[in-house]
Amino acid sequence: MGCVSGPDLIDPELTVAALDAFAERVGAAARRRAPVLLGTGHPHRLLGFYAALADALSAAGCAVLTPAKGRCVDITTRFGLRTHNLDYVRGVALVREPGARGRGCATGAHTHSPLPIRTALAAAAEAGGPLPELVIGDHGWVCGAGQLGFEAIGLADTDDPALFVGQAEGCVAVVVPVDDAVRSDYYRPLTRYVLNRACLSQ
Repeated sequence: MGCVSGPDLIDPELTVAALDAFAERVGAAARRRAPVLLGTGHPHRLLGFYAALADALSAAGCAVLTPAKGRCVDITTRFGLRTHNLDYVRGVALVREPGARGRGCATGAHTHSPLPIRTALAAAAEAGGPLPELVIGDHGWVCGAGQLGFEAIGLADTDDPALFVGQAEGCVAVVVPVDDAVRSDYYRPLTRYVLNRACLSQ
């Protein structure tokens, strides 16, 4: 908590404790068959983790929401204003740049913006719901939902402290500290752990 600059490291014990809290929220949502929304700004690395959760929650009777599919989202980047399209792969929201490979494939744009989740939530509200009782994801997906009062949980790397700040401020319910830039298959043990702890293993 006192480190404000320089190199940082992720404490495995803190990660396991956060995974337990994360799994508890996922399991509670499954037991009450709550509508959920999942989204990632790291689709190349984390899509498989979230997709496995979406599959398990859907099998448990939760509605996995996909509002605003195909809608344009204008995101300001360091390169200027970029238009992205909101898409879903296996129940997980992501954004794509126009002209990117077709719908349904796992490639998507890296973003920390809260605008995609705000677009999705606004579309769900305009359609009369349902609204998610739990938002699962990373970066702007979690922070944006938490700022609007939705229960939000997610993964975060220490090089992007936004989710940890959100948790400290009470906007984000659970943050799991992980390295979010390793190979996608490295997250499989985390997936198994969360699903087992949430009693959602197939």
